[in-house]
Amino acid sequence: MNRPASLVGMEPLERQTLGERAYAQLCDLLVSGRMAPGEKVSLRSTANALGVSMMPVREAVSRLVADRALEVTPNRSVRVPVMSVTQFRELAAVRIVIEGHAAAEAARLRTDDDLVHIGAAESAFRRQSAMADPDAGLSVSLNKDFHFAVYAASASPLLVEIIRGLWLKAGPVLNLDLRASPERLREGGAVRFHADALAAIQRRDAAAAKAAIAADITGAADFIIGRGALAP
Repeated sequence: MNRPASLVGMEPLERQTLGERAYAQLCDLLVSGRMAPGEKVSLRSTANALGVSMMPVREAVSRLVADRALEVTPNRSVRVPVMSVTQFRELAAVRIVIEGHAAAEAARLRTDDDLVHIGAAESAFRRQSAMADPDAGLSVSLNKDFHFAVYAASASPLLVEIIRGLWLKAGPVLNLDLRASPERLREGGAVRFHADALAAIQRRDAAAAKAAIAADITGAADFIIGRGALAP
């Protein structure tokens, strides 16, 4: 059957949907810090885990390489990039500006429902951090949940999309902070900064909300750089 000229070049809907789903799943792994810098991505293993063929995974990986969230090495393997100290400092500086602005907007525009979501995320992270043997992987994910609950309250889908792009790069490095040790979770500043951000948003204090998120980003960056875990 001949297709109308306007439909020529369109891909089957199922294949396109699977590619989008694969992309979303891989993005979530990166943003949630469940993949580490230098970790290789096996297309075959990923396809098996997702229950799809290799094609949608290849499409998703190609998009993430274009996003610079993944990279192709000289031997053609795919991995999470290993960030240098200079690159990480630049990323942290950009995050402070953009995510700080989002937190300020959240304080200004938040609704009662937003406060419920932010409060629940803050409480979940705090409870996990206080455990005698906290789950480091879960803590990384809960940290992400708190931040994005705050940013969602900014009422700016575009701003949240930009921040997700930053976290595609930052997420794998952030796990070097929260996965470092149980002591880091209990004694680090994240719990305090999250509480400060929540309190500021509750009282609609935009400047304090911005400062709390900036302090959280700065504290994590200083710790990661201090550990010497990044490339020179």
